[in-house]
Amino acid sequence: MTDFGSEISPVQDWATDYDILDPAYIKDPVPVWTSLREQCPIARTERRQASWLPVDYDDVRDFAADTDLFSSANPIVISNPSPDAPPPNAPPITSDPPEHFEARRLILPAFSPKATAAHEPYTRDLCRRLLDGFRGHGKVDAAADYAQQIPPRVIAHLLGVNEERSADFTHWVRCALELGMSDPPLRDWAREQIFGFFSEEVAARRAQPGSDFISEMMTAEIDGAPITDHQLVGTCNLLLVAGIDTTWSSIGSAIWHLATHSHDRRRLVEEPDLMSVAVEELLRAYSPVTMARVVTRDEDFKGCPMKAGDTIIMNFPAANRDPKVFPQPDEVIIDRAENRHVAFGVGIHRCAGSNLARMEMKVAIEEWLKAIPEFGLDEPEEVIWAGGQVRGPRQLKVTF
Repeated sequence: MTDFGSEISPVQDWATDYDILDPAYIKDPVPVWTSLREQCPIARTERRQASWLPVDYDDVRDFAADTDLFSSANPIVISNPSPDAPPPNAPPITSDPPEHFEARRLILPAFSPKATAAHEPYTRDLCRRLLDGFRGHGKVDAAADYAQQIPPRVIAHLLGVNEERSADFTHWVRCALELGMSDPPLRDWAREQIFGFFSEEVAARRAQPGSDFISEMMTAEIDGAPITDHQLVGTCNLLLVAGIDTTWSSIGSAIWHLATHSHDRRRLVEEPDLMSVAVEELLRAYSPVTMARVVTRDEDFKGCPMKAGDTIIMNFPAANRDPKVFPQPDEVIIDRAENRHVAFGVGIHRCAGSNLARMEMKVAIEEWLKAIPEFGLDEPEEVIWAGGQVRGPRQLKVTF
């Protein structure tokens, strides 16, 4: 098994030997993207595994559009599972056409604007309860004690599972998407926990259906056949894994920005009607998610000699900093009028849960600013960022 640990040689040439787990890259990848655009907009590495890293907006879109050459069967950006580990099961993210269409159709009703609006009162009340727990303390870890507490409970609420298990959900997802990047056995363990949990939940709904989303999915059909337990568990896995770390990272990054940019913070306090536009800009500037595709056959693509089995790092965060598409791309302009960002992906795999993520992020920032309009970082050098599959602050101590 390849050693995915951190004790490897430093990067000497980002164009030919990049490392998305390099600590400097995780802390601030923007200088790397800027340099690569000038010399090699699609970088290559053999480090950890053979992969390609596009940094231009148009290149990322083109990779996403070719679902025949680039499969979504394994969207993990660094993947070296144990030999006996089952293949990823998180439809529709892990589905290619034609299976993708039916898998995506299954979950869309849960994330429609109407369905999302039904979860807003719960989300707003949750944020207020969290804020009431620490607003009198004068300081808090805004990542661990606020941002990371919201999406696990919202997803649990949506699925009809016990929100008191949120600490387990958080731990499992971190092990699957963050800590497991450099520890494949830990990632396999986390997957086992998630699939075991949802297998029990599905069995319980089979015995006694309720009014929750899992029960609703049981009545669905895929290609004219009743949905199987395997498909149900995989879909629940997707909603948990894709709906937690991604959103809490966006919320945490937004709070980090507002803690370090007082003008933007005070403007949002004074002009709350800007919030929806500001959320889009914060999503663009601090896009959390990087996905992967697998090359299905040997072929030159955009002048790159790709081999079957190579990984394509779908670098949505870099695409959102492309100066050809976004004027002043490295500045957060909270009232940016035109914003064609791809923070939620692009193409057939564009995030089905984007409405819910936007709502959670908007509500979380609104309620924070109502309760704590003035705040700043406590010991800025102690902010800890995670990277790889999902980038966002894991420790974010603020004072107020």
